[in-house]
Amino acid sequence: MVNPARLITQIAIVGSQILGRAFVDAYKQAAKNAAQNAATQGTGRAALDATTRKTGISVEEATQILNVDKDASVEDILKSYEHLFKQNDPKSGGSFYLQSKVFRAKERLDMELKRRVDADAEKSAPSNP
Repeated sequence: MVNPARLITQIAIVGSQILGRAFVDAYKQAAKNAAQNAATQGTGRAALDATTRKTGISVEEATQILNVDKDASVEDILKSYEHLFKQNDPKSGGSFYLQSKVFRAKERLDMELKRRVDADAEKSAPSNP
């Protein structure tokens, strides 16, 4: 007859080995993906990704939240923001979480617009020989 303590110990050891191999394989794959992404990213994309990491929201997500196009004007963004911000006001039965998402979306699009304006100004600035 098999000792129950020995059986439980063997199951724990085999399970740990399987889990350990899975973590090692996942780490190797993550390292490989990170190396590939670092090699293919340009400097413009790296700056954009840094802004996304800083704000926690991408431009695409921000445009979806505010229901505007990626190339929307400042007026359209502001109009959509004000409407959604008022609709989600907790004082009138709205959701603070959704209101904060709307705020962060506008904040992200403002950062993107500023980045575009700065890039356009840099391109149009006369170069000194």
